[in-house]
Amino acid sequence: MRTLTRRRLLTTAASAASAAGLTAVPVRAADRTHAGADDLVAALRALPGLRVIEERPGAEPGYRFFVLGLRQPVDHNDPGAGTFEQRLTLLHTAADRPTVLFSTGYEVPLMPRRTEPAVLLGGNQLGVEHRFFGTSRPAALGLTHLTIRQAADDHHRVVRLFRLLYPGAWISTGGSKGGMASVYHRRFHPHDVDGTVAYSAPNNVDDREDSAYIRFLEHVGTAAARDALKTAQRQMLLRRTHLVARYEAWAAATHDTFRIIGSADKALEIAVLRVPFMFWQNHTAADAPAIPGPDASTDVLYAWLEETAALPVYADSTARNYIPYWYQLGTQMGYLSVPTDHLDGLLQYPDGIEPRSFVPRDVPMHFDAEAMPDIDRWVRRRASRLLFVNGTQDPSVAEPFRPGPCDAHVLWVPGGNHHVTISGLSPADRTEAVTALRRWATGSG
Repeated sequence: MRTLTRRRLLTTAASAASAAGLTAVPVRAADRTHAGADDLVAALRALPGLRVIEERPGAEPGYRFFVLGLRQPVDHNDPGAGTFEQRLTLLHTAADRPTVLFSTGYEVPLMPRRTEPAVLLGGNQLGVEHRFFGTSRPAALGLTHLTIRQAADDHHRVVRLFRLLYPGAWISTGGSKGGMASVYHRRFHPHDVDGTVAYSAPNNVDDREDSAYIRFLEHVGTAAARDALKTAQRQMLLRRTHLVARYEAWAAATHDTFRIIGSADKALEIAVLRVPFMFWQNHTAADAPAIPGPDASTDVLYAWLEETAALPVYADSTARNYIPYWYQLGTQMGYLSVPTDHLDGLLQYPDGIEPRSFVPRDVPMHFDAEAMPDIDRWVRRRASRLLFVNGTQDPSVAEPFRPGPCDAHVLWVPGGNHHVTISGLSPADRTEAVTALRRWATGSG
């Protein structure tokens, strides 16, 4: 996932650090000798607010992999609001190579895997865990300061700090929610990086108007596959008593509960509603698994639903980890609607699919209807050096970003789902994408 935009700082690394409230630390580029390796660790430890948690094995030849912690303010507008430690990962190859800023938009993976832009550029990679996900949480977890602007400011401080070690070109990247975070970062700090690659990034401009998602799900794939999905959904709800009993038995065996959503019955109905979205997000017409027919056994239906809609994610042990995600959807980013006409008379929780179902009732949620239109206006009118890579069969991008003509690109992987890459583009589009990325990273245009 490519995380938050990346803009080129217009000042030197030292003055940028000063502007960010950081102290410039003189370091020399670390090479791959033993002495250079020691210099790298020392340089990291000298960065204000940064903690070297550990160096992990498993990086590719020519790289070193570190897990880091950076002290960040809970509220960038109020130093008295406290701090938290944000988890970072670093894949270092050389200080004079480009650096890729990468965010999953969620918890950062603690594995030394390079993103596609880092591979294409042969660069360093700095992974950033999104605030309030994973271990990047304040001691007293309130979600008031979980906003797109606060997260963008997190990434702004990360870029300014690490430019002291990596003064060359920066490219930001992320997929899905991480791609969204990359764009949001660029909106508020457009010059932090030299370019951004956002994969499968939704753009839900108006949360009250979801017709694009409905239309997409009513036309994606083949008519036979769409009809089969609707039939499977109806069968699941017609047999909900048996399926819920299976679901509750699984929860009891794993010592799980449904306190956040409310019941296994509601969780199952939500999972069934999300079936078409999840199916097309993770499959294409070419690789889609068989959809159970009307005569399928209840066991087959349950196993297929578990696989397609990930039933464990609605139970508390997993759902609690995604409370911040649903909070963001319910307060700023918005969520989609799905077709339900074919399920008339079978639904018991009309608003069950809304983000409010996934956030404990004692957590207040108030939707900011101006947040996404503001992002969208900036992308359409002022953004530059943006590359969006989407799949033509991905329901997540039924409402895609549409940037203006200022060195911005929206490229589509034919038949692609939510897991697209530049390498999956047509030859002409792949050339366009790689050329733009390398041009941004060399400052040649």
